[in-house]
Amino acid sequence: MPVPIASVAEQYTDLVTTVFSTPIEAKAWFATAAIVLALVQITTAARIYGRLPISLPDGTVSAVHRWSGRLAFLCTLPVVFHCVFILGFETTDLRVTIHSIVGSFLYGVFVVKVLFVRDHRYPGWALPLAGGTLFSMLAVIWLTSGFWYFTNT
Repeated sequence: MPVPIASVAEQYTDLVTTVFSTPIEAKAWFATAAIVLALVQITTAARIYGRLPISLPDGTVSAVHRWSGRLAFLCTLPVVFHCVFILGFETTDLRVTIHSIVGSFLYGVFVVKVLFVRDHRYPGWALPLAGGTLFSMLAVIWLTSGFWYFTNT
């Protein structure tokens, strides 16, 4: 028998409030970690594409890029759980509406980016465009949530 979502939400709230004051604070910190790791992604991608001259041993930049992406994705999981199952899609004001709309498309863009990473048949500009779009969306989501939380509480 499936566990009711209200029970899961209560367990989530109990878990995150062992470390953070509120679930919203947890969401803001996880989103902040994700955007910091996304900045690492952008920086290492620029290095991989030869746009940023960073001198590191072979394979280091690629490994940092892969692991920062994995960790960024993991940081978004509690955030998306909170947004989807506890808060839901909201349109209470412009900031929240933008946040809800962009957030609704984030994982779709993530899937496209991963598809471009795995399948090399796409044009060379497709992966940087998908990665840049994903970063831009994450930045908008963070600005309308994490940044807003830290500057308004």
